[in-house]
Amino acid sequence: MVIELLKFKIATEIRETFLLKDAEIWTTALAEYPGFIGKEVWINPLDSTEIIFVIRWATREQWKAIPLEELEAVEQKFTAALGVTCELVESAEYKQMPAA
Repeated sequence: MVIELLKFKIATEIRETFLLKDAEIWTTALAEYPGFIGKEVWINPLDSTEIIFVIRWATREQWKAIPLEELEAVEQKFTAALGVTCELVESAEYKQMPAA
């Protein structure tokens, strides 16, 4: 399994709309691809503008096989629905270590 971690800075007044539209558009789109396991949303209790997505993929190959054009189309749809561009402040990847 591999984890895709995305951290966003979102103005507090649009946070709920951001989360709703993300679930409707991004999560729905990602769920269509082989290898998508699930997505968790984390909000920093000390900074309400910070949102972290933890997206689980079965393999890195399945995750990276998603065509860039399709991801860009989903992003355009999301941005149009939200009405603003959001700041992605961190993007990282983690792989699961085999059990000892």
